[in-house]
Amino acid sequence: MGTVFSITVRDPGPGTPAVLARIAERLHRIDAVFSIYRADSDISRLDRGEIVLADCDPEVRAVLAACREVAAETDGYFTERPDGRLDPSGWVKGWAVERASALLRASGARQYCVSGGGDVQSAGGPWRVGIADPRRPGLLAAVLAGHDLAVATSGTAERGAHIHDPHTGRPAEGLASLTLVGAPGTGIARTDAWATAAFAMGPDRALAWATRRAGIEALAVLPDGSKRWTTGLPGHFPASGPADWRAAVG
Repeated sequence: MGTVFSITVRDPGPGTPAVLARIAERLHRIDAVFSIYRADSDISRLDRGEIVLADCDPEVRAVLAACREVAAETDGYFTERPDGRLDPSGWVKGWAVERASALLRASGARQYCVSGGGDVQSAGGPWRVGIADPRRPGLLAAVLAGHDLAVATSGTAERGAHIHDPHTGRPAEGLASLTLVGAPGTGIARTDAWATAAFAMGPDRALAWATRRAGIEALAVLPDGSKRWTTGLPGHFPASGPADWRAAVG
């Protein structure tokens, strides 16, 4: 998937090593089916017309259906065909984090955090989640905190300018990064896909869209480094810490 996954478990049990091995196997399987970086993946072969949807892993049909749902929810700012190429990564990455989280919960874990390329699904807490500064590698734009978090960031920090506006076909340049925070119980798959779509919208439209979406808060970092956010986002700022975390978004 072109990114790194990490897992933290605060309440490991005797079965934790085995479930972590199953998660690794599951992630590798998702990569084998959906990776656009692998010529032999189902998605790459489907895109080239070498196979049809019926020949693919059954999860491909479900993923593409989810992509169409998100496209409808975001006025077409999400697409499984950015640049005309079949690429459902905007759903798959968060969905992979969600699958890993589900395996941990099924194993009995209740205090854990799964992170994959800017997407975080946590259980229990409290957890602190650092938001990468897209303009200053290695530094943070903000820190968020809470229980049972779903936090997704789309932007330029990891892969540069890779998100396009599906309506114009041009790179989305109005934002440096866009972070969405879902309410407890919100899946990271949808939160991540919404973040990708909202990034393509630009700052004004993205914040207005997030404001209308129940249970979602947003933090926008503009290309000049200035920050804007929805009215409920301060509820996710840590009250205290080893530094004044809230100053990071001031």
